Amino acid sequence: MAKKLILCDCLGSQALDADAISQGAGLACSKVYSNLCGDQIDHAAQELAQGDVILACQQERQRFEELAEELAVEVPGFVDLRDRAGWGEGNATPKMAALAAEAAMSVQPGRSVDVISEGTCLIIGGEAALKAAADLCETLAVTVLLGDADLVPTDRRFDCVIGSVRSAAGALGGFTVKFDALQQVVLGGRGAFQLTAPQGGAVSACDIILDLSGGIAMFPAPEKREGYLRADPSHPPSVAAAVLSASQMVGTFEKPLYVRLEPTICAHSRAEQPACSNCLNVCPTGAITSAGEHVAIDPMICAGCGSCSAVCPSGAITYDAPPVETLFRRLSTLASTYRKSGGQAARLLVHDAIFGAELIALAARFGRGLPADVIPLEVDALSGFGHAEMLAAFGCGFERVDILISPRAELDVIEAQTELAKALSGGDTIRLLQPADPDALSALLYTDLDAPARIEPILPVGSRRQVTRLAAKALQPDAGVIDLPEHAPYGAILVDTDACTLCLSCVSLCPSGALGDNPDMPQLRFQEDACLQCGLCSNICPENAITLKPRMDLSDAAFTQRVLHEEEPFACIECGEFFGVKSTVEKITEKLAGKHAMFATSQAAKMIQMCDNCRVQAQFHSTNNPFQGGERPQVRTSDDYFSKRKDH
Repeated sequence: MAKKLILCDCLGSQALDADAISQGAGLACSKVYSNLCGDQIDHAAQELAQGDVILACQQERQRFEELAEELAVEVPGFVDLRDRAGWGEGNATPKMAALAAEAAMSVQPGRSVDVISEGTCLIIGGEAALKAAADLCETLAVTVLLGDADLVPTDRRFDCVIGSVRSAAGALGGFTVKFDALQQVVLGGRGAFQLTAPQGGAVSACDIILDLSGGIAMFPAPEKREGYLRADPSHPPSVAAAVLSASQMVGTFEKPLYVRLEPTICAHSRAEQPACSNCLNVCPTGAITSAGEHVAIDPMICAGCGSCSAVCPSGAITYDAPPVETLFRRLSTLASTYRKSGGQAARLLVHDAIFGAELIALAARFGRGLPADVIPLEVDALSGFGHAEMLAAFGCGFERVDILISPRAELDVIEAQTELAKALSGGDTIRLLQPADPDALSALLYTDLDAPARIEPILPVGSRRQVTRLAAKALQPDAGVIDLPEHAPYGAILVDTDACTLCLSCVSLCPSGALGDNPDMPQLRFQEDACLQCGLCSNICPENAITLKPRMDLSDAAFTQRVLHEEEPFACIECGEFFGVKSTVEKITEKLAGKHAMFATSQAAKMIQMCDNCRVQAQFHSTNNPFQGGERPQVRTSDDYFSKRKDH
């Protein structure tokens, strides 16, 4: 049964066409209410009691959730049609239908694990740390790490130690801290407390770290490390906010598993030779580490920025909260419903759930709001919206893509992905917006732009690489081969045929199977569509004969193996069977025959020109057979032993 959309025009401040929205979104719509959160709350209760409804209001979401709880009914879904559409300029009905259809989509819940924090808290600092400890000691089990022994208080509601932090690892509920020159307080006695002898390398564990030292952060991207709170000790409001946050970090929490790793297709390394390190280079929290031939991800440290997923060439790392397939379906639903409802020339505005959503709401309430053709898409991770997702948006029918950058977004990753997407789309139809205020956002969105991307819509199905190729081919049907920026995950390899000896070491180590050989003759084959541009082949090549060429071949030739280098095979001088490369065998013969002790004679030198079987046969029948042992000893009998006994 289709969901029902409950509409409210918010005291007549927006125009709602229930029939048009219902027809476009494929949802049953209620009559248009005017004040569901106020004097029509009883009507809201009646609608909620029917179940399976979506409320077209986000502002009063908490009120309606509490109402559903009082009625003991299922919590409804919510969609914001007012700030994102109704309070804008132009005919917003097609956009409302698109947003409603997106809200009605079924989304698979993300995976998560439970994190338990028992409230063990380490506070680092000086006087500010002692004051914070006094505020928290009734709630948490507090230990204060001081740098000055003179600051040790007589207050025994919390513990104090002297020393410094050498290193720290972990996250909420599982921090491990190593100390230098750690001294503990000796209890008892009169006067100032005595301290134990300094101890280096002491290790302890805690659930929460409150850093009020004012020094360098203990972790990269400290604002993304759950359980690590840091504030300027000279700024009381910041300290108070950190203390309040720490007091609430006790209990069992759900930690989302943001990304999924498939180690078998990871192109990080082979045979201890380095290859792709894209994810390692962009991870802001250090959650990704090398683990041999693949990488490892610590889910407790991962903050879900999505950068690793955007730059992974093989798809070994995929964003999973929710999966990328869900995002593709959202894009397709928004674009197709907008067109079905009569909308034309849709533009996509990608934003996050905090900064971007607030800026849009402020622009709607106090300014011009969003244009009717700008459809907002809220994502959990801005940097996870990479080149594949941008290309998918064009493939679904959006003519432009704008990304509203938040202050905490990984801008370098987004810029690199945008540059790659522009090269693949063949136009300047992607913008990174960094407005200073809501009015500036509206001004950017109401600016007329030329040269939109217009194609026949496609269905974004498959992996990120497949969707990218499909969209790029639709956007540039006559392009043939597209040159791409450096470090792009698509491309060819160039082989210096004069240097290549066809040793095929690159073939055996290629993680994606893009390089292959021919068992019947010396050939190096290459399938461009499978190449990840990981660089392993160029790193492993002993002759330095391979270089990378970032590009995308949109023709069908990219799906077939082509010969990069081949040579005539050498025929065994004994049996005639082909083996090895003729030029290589001749070169080895020239260098070793008569010049090396093992091949000093002409007969020994001929072994270089024999296949494996014939070489063994020749060695076995040679005068200095390496397989021949010494003369077998005479078999000993009982008589041999008796002859040595004196009684015989």
